[in-house]
Amino acid sequence: LKEENAILRSKINKLQILSETQADKMRELEKKLEENKIKEEKEAQDLEAIVQHVEQNLQLMTKRAAKAENSAAKLRQENAQLQAELRNSRLENEALRAGQGLTAVKQNAEVALQHLLQVTTSSQASIRQLLSGAESLQLVADLLKSIDRISEVSEDGQ
Repeated sequence: LKEENAILRSKINKLQILSETQADKMRELEKKLEENKIKEEKEAQDLEAIVQHVEQNLQLMTKRAAKAENSAAKLRQENAQLQAELRNSRLENEALRAGQGLTAVKQNAEVALQHLLQVTTSSQASIRQLLSGAESLQLVADLLKSIDRISEVSEDGQ
């Protein structure tokens, strides 16, 4: 009986050591699991902050694009008015040349015509710049949308 008792005690000791080892492994795995949960929560928060930042930038760029489009529309309208004034000035200039020989009136009309041509050219360049800026903003907005889609795909894939 003593011998059998000693064998059983030895087995119990081995089982206790094994149990303690497994308990240590279990605690270690639980600790790693908790660390991973914390890490995932932080990554999710960081990703949410990035998405919010991207959305804010997209809204800001949308406002800028709308403002640029409004400015372009105003410049187009101004350009049309200036071109109409230019046509009227040319007609008036031609009428003055044909009907009157007053050099002072001709010179004033020519100066006004040159001024209108310069303003028209300048407004056309401004319109081109605004349109180019609006296209750039649209490209950035599309890029930000694709980043948002990528993050959505990444979240679905987890």
